[in-house]
Amino acid sequence: MAQPISTAMESLTAAMNSSIVPSQEYLLQGSVLDSAVEVLLHRLRGLCDNVDSGPEQFHDHEMCFSIRGTSAQPLLLRVRRALDYPDMPFQLRYIGQPEIDKSRPTIVRNSIDIGTSSSVVEFLTELGCRMDFEYIVRGYMFRKGRMKITVSKIFKVGQGKTLESVEPMSQSYLVELSVLAPAGQEAIAEDMRSFAEQLRPLVQLEKLDYKRLQHLP
Repeated sequence: MAQPISTAMESLTAAMNSSIVPSQEYLLQGSVLDSAVEVLLHRLRGLCDNVDSGPEQFHDHEMCFSIRGTSAQPLLLRVRRALDYPDMPFQLRYIGQPEIDKSRPTIVRNSIDIGTSSSVVEFLTELGCRMDFEYIVRGYMFRKGRMKITVSKIFKVGQGKTLESVEPMSQSYLVELSVLAPAGQEAIAEDMRSFAEQLRPLVQLEKLDYKRLQHLP
């Protein structure tokens, strides 16, 4: 029998606070226009690992869920599946509220990734989760040591449309530089800032204050 969502949220918070679940994501984000993305990809091929094999391509469908418990902030969960590999497990991801600290070079947020079966969407719905939005993402993933760099195009899924009939949300690509690491490894943030400097002026990777964006007109 599944435990109540409030109890699950409390257990998850306790695990985070006691470092039982040590995963933290260090994150920088930016964007590049469609007309300049090939130049950026060429630059990344020269800077990242596995130059000979090239970047890994992905084509995914992501659904974003939320549920409110006893705390003021809702629990945010994401489900992603690979459209090109339907037999692969779905990925369930918990993302905590981002910490915006001026003394840190990057955003830091709690993050947990779990492989699941395709019934995870039905399971979340039964728990009372609401799907806030969904989208298709297609792009390239590079590696530089522990750092992961993704360059992705986001497509809007319209009402009544199939996943094959989608529209791009903008004339640009989202660029993300991230690292999953145990808590307390602040040195990796400095490595990320140094790497981001090597991508200027093609793309400016920076900390995004999501709370500030929510108040923009």
